[in-house]
Amino acid sequence: MARLNAIAQTQEVALSAATAKTVIQITAAANHRVAILGWGIFFDGTSVTAEPVQVRLLRQTSAGTMTSLTPVALDGSVGETIQTSAQHTATAEPTAGNVVDVIECHPQQGYEVIYPLGQEVILQGSGRVGIEVTAPATVNCRAKLKFEE
Repeated sequence: MARLNAIAQTQEVALSAATAKTVIQITAAANHRVAILGWGIFFDGTSVTAEPVQVRLLRQTSAGTMTSLTPVALDGSVGETIQTSAQHTATAEPTAGNVVDVIECHPQQGYEVIYPLGQEVILQGSGRVGIEVTAPATVNCRAKLKFEE
């Protein structure tokens, strides 16, 4: 890893009630490991009595069908090309693999985690990680994955 820090983040993604949806996924380039530095999910719900949303950070074993998303380098002065690809808003869900992290979050709030140095989630070459969300009621969300190549 050469300390090329980047972020992939979505615009608002509409969630249907009680339906799991992968809102963002990144894929490491072949033979290039990626360190997941952190991730976040943020909702725009309006009901104070709404049930929490289940959010899972997953290793995924297929790409599913999604819209392409361009990751952005966090240091705008670097000339290197980001090798990791990203996509968002699954219309056909990828195959879920291991659950890396799971939380429940009130749909009027958000959640963000930044992993301590040395405890980042490592994504192997050609590996995928995604954020899958299941909301009990219709709500919108934004998601982000910070990573280092």
